[in-house]
Amino acid sequence: MPFVAITSAALLLTACGSGSGGPGGTDASGVAAKADEVPTTDVVSAVRKDDAAAKLLPAGTTSLTVAVSVGGTPPGTTYLADGTTLTGQDVDFTKAVARVLGIKLKVEQASFEAILPALDSGKYDFGASNFGVTDERRKTIDFVTYVNDGQGFATREDSDLPKITDLRQLCGLNVATGAGTTFEATLEAGKHVCADAGKKAYRVQTYAESSAIWSSLQQGRSDIVMSTINGLRYAVAHQQGLKFLNEYHRLDVGFAFKKGTDLAPAFQAAVNRLLSDGTYDRILKKWGTTGSAIEESRVNPPELKD
Repeated sequence: MPFVAITSAALLLTACGSGSGGPGGTDASGVAAKADEVPTTDVVSAVRKDDAAAKLLPAGTTSLTVAVSVGGTPPGTTYLADGTTLTGQDVDFTKAVARVLGIKLKVEQASFEAILPALDSGKYDFGASNFGVTDERRKTIDFVTYVNDGQGFATREDSDLPKITDLRQLCGLNVATGAGTTFEATLEAGKHVCADAGKKAYRVQTYAESSAIWSSLQQGRSDIVMSTINGLRYAVAHQQGLKFLNEYHRLDVGFAFKKGTDLAPAFQAAVNRLLSDGTYDRILKKWGTTGSAIEESRVNPPELKD
C-alpha cells in the first residue's frame, strides 16, 4: 500500500509499508475478525487540541511516525471491510492522542517483534501495538501507559486443562504464542521449573502470524495458547471450540519510545486529558475492555508484580 500521511483530525487511520501481522506486545488474539463484528463507532473525532499538552512537545513538532502491528482481531489492530483502513483500541488511542496534541501522524506497518528494536535508530518516533511494560523492556524503551491488559491462557473447549496458576502445570505440553512478545519471554524464563520438578519441559511454539497460533491449537499441534487477556476473551467469544482459562499476569500497556525520549511528557498529558474528558471511557466501551482502565497515565512505571 502507498504511504499515507494523515492529520490528527482524520477519522480513520490508514496503514502503509509492509510487515507480517503478528500478535501484539501483550498482544492480539489472532482470530480472524469478520467485518460486521468490528466496532465502527466514532469515539475520536470530537477530541479537540489541548494547548497545555501540546506545549510539552519538543519545539517544532508537527508530525510523528508511529509503527503499528496488525494482529487481525479486535480489540487489537485489524482492518475494516475495505481491507486497508486500520482500526482497533490502539488505533483509537493513537488517533485521540494525536488530536489532543494537534499533530499529524505518518503510519508505518511492521511486524510486532521488529518495532521496539527500530525505535532507537529513529526509524519510528513511537510504537502503538499493545506493548506490555516490563522491567526488562524498560532498560531500553520508555513507556507512557494508557491501558492495563496482561497475560492469559486459552485452550480447546474439550481440554481438561484447569486454571493455570503455575508454569509447572504446563510441563510436557506444547504452548503456542507470539514471537517477540512478553508471553514468549515469560515462558522461556520459566522453562527451568519443569526440570526443577523432575518433569518434562514444556515446548514453546512461537508464530509470527497470529492465525497460525490458533490453527496449531485447533489442529492439535499445540495444547494451549498464551496471549493477551483481552485478545483471548475476544477469541473465545467469536470462535467455536475455545475456552478462556484464566488471567495469569496483569501488565500495564503503553506507547513505546526510544530511551530518553522527550515526547513522554506530552503523551502522558494527552492520555490524562482523554481520561478527564470522557474520551477514554468511550474508547474502552467501544472495544469491550472496560476492565483494562487505568486511573492515570504514568511514564515508565515498574512492572506489575502479582
